[in-house]
Amino acid sequence: MQDEDKNTANGEGGQRRSPADLFERLLGRDNPVIEQLDKNARLLAQSALSKLDVVPRSEFDAQSAVLQRTRQRIEELEDKLEALSLQLENVEKGRSSS
Repeated sequence: MQDEDKNTANGEGGQRRSPADLFERLLGRDNPVIEQLDKNARLLAQSALSKLDVVPRSEFDAQSAVLQRTRQRIEELEDKLEALSLQLENVEKGRSSS
């Protein structure tokens, strides 16, 4: 009896089988019950994810790129504003000293 249990757990060649292998062996590959359970599990997961506030990776990457370009443009505009402010100060100093 113990030898039979070892063969079931280890496989015919004495190799260890994973629980998934044993489960698949017991239920078979084309079992309609398993296919239905798999389908229902996928639908449940999709339903749960759709209720969360998530976006696809491609949309996230696109928005990240837009944000990066926007930050870069803001930095450029800040630099330009600072340069113009300095020019204005110099013009005002020139007028007041005349």
